[in-house]
Amino acid sequence: MVTTAPYGTWPSPVDARTVAAHDGRPAFVGMVGDEVWWTEPRPAEGGRRALVRRRPDGRCESVLPAPWNVRSRVLEYGGQPWAGTVTARGPLVVFSDFTDQRLYAYEPDSGAAPRPLTPLSGTGGGLRWVDPVLCPERGEVWCVLEEFTGDRPTEVRRVIAAVPLDGSAAERRSAVRELSDDRHRFVTGPRRSPDGQRVAWLAWDHPHMPWDGTLVMLAQVTAEGAFKDVRPVAGALGGSGTPGTGGSGESVPQVEWAPDGSLLCASDLGGWWELQRLDLDAADDGGPVRHALCPGREEEFAGPLWNLGQRWFLPLENGTLAVLHGRGATALGILDPVAGDLVDAAGPWTEWAPTLAAHGSRVIGIAAGPHSAYEIVELDTCTGRARVIARRHVDVVDPAYYSRPRSRTFSGPGGREVHAHIHPPHHPDHTAPEGELPPFVVWAHGGPTSHAPMVLDLEIAYFTSRGIGVAEVNYGGSTGYGRAYRERLRGQWGVVDVEDCA
Repeated sequence: MVTTAPYGTWPSPVDARTVAAHDGRPAFVGMVGDEVWWTEPRPAEGGRRALVRRRPDGRCESVLPAPWNVRSRVLEYGGQPWAGTVTARGPLVVFSDFTDQRLYAYEPDSGAAPRPLTPLSGTGGGLRWVDPVLCPERGEVWCVLEEFTGDRPTEVRRVIAAVPLDGSAAERRSAVRELSDDRHRFVTGPRRSPDGQRVAWLAWDHPHMPWDGTLVMLAQVTAEGAFKDVRPVAGALGGSGTPGTGGSGESVPQVEWAPDGSLLCASDLGGWWELQRLDLDAADDGGPVRHALCPGREEEFAGPLWNLGQRWFLPLENGTLAVLHGRGATALGILDPVAGDLVDAAGPWTEWAPTLAAHGSRVIGIAAGPHSAYEIVELDTCTGRARVIARRHVDVVDPAYYSRPRSRTFSGPGGREVHAHIHPPHHPDHTAPEGELPPFVVWAHGGPTSHAPMVLDLEIAYFTSRGIGVAEVNYGGSTGYGRAYRERLRGQWGVVDVEDCA
């Protein structure tokens, strides 16, 4: 029997405790041998981030007990906090612990406790580490070091550094080798070429944000493991238009090496983040010759670099690329960079987090949809089959209480497009009196270059199941709709976003 009652008065099983208990999502997926590892939230354990491994037989288990909290504070937003490999003694993982921000090495199958690799510092925010890359042949881990040199927030430097795996730097800052200089205010972790002889990373400076302009830095790696011949080869911060100075700016949020040794990047020089191959052996006045890998598509193949170590594309062993792409929503696809063909994985997911891992023909990602929270998904590139392998969504309340959202494009001031997700009130047993209009809560996401995905969110269900609609507005400034759309907010904060929401 359906009860008629005013909007906003409907009884709901979605209470605040339920919402809080299921807050957060898995992140930073990676491979350790043939095992899938990731971090996930534990709201009932003080909100710590647990490191989880999925064994080949499908069993999932926490790698570290409480209170270990695998999370970095670099840039305060953090980023990739761990890296792992397999040695003769089993898995070896290096991670950043949130409490003291030291790097630790841990061999979970050995029975020994994690051992610190980096020292503490009493200056300012101390020493912090993020986006690690293991170099076992050198006995080191390379990562971004954020070092406070004073008590003020501005007294900080960031470099790429090498930390010994033997623990010799646990008490000695001098044992940490600095690989890059600190000429740039911000850097990402290094990406090593397949032969180990070259390394690439990203850099940028105030007042630019990474979605405004970044530089692709390239260096040779000496036999001693030092960087030499450091130079920018792509990207632009704003200036004259040459690499290193820029025109209106070029944002490159990710750079990777392909198995054949070519350098790949995502660039928004054409107005959308598109995938390109940089021919380092052929150059013109603008730097290396570029080859678009999937030209002519007005959609994004990357996003804003809020967390160091985010990945929107990943080269695979067979020469293809796993890519996250889309306009507004995102999909996981496999791209043939020679032919330009792109085939998407089938499934109910409409949003993929910017994290990817691969092992052979398997691609691992984290995805969600309008009726499911974020899950660990595996795509078999041989068969084209995608399936949930961990963190499978389980409805904690009857899904009959979930709203049926839809994406809409509105006409804003001056006829400009405004994108939004509309979640109307919905209840299986209640309806409003005829002619009554529902109240709506307008949600303006943070950022501003963030993006509200259309995925299941219990916080939204809290309102819609009570008879209150939610409008999530991807106002001008949001990502997912090209550079011009996200730059609409430049110099107009509190104006364009408010107008679009209205």
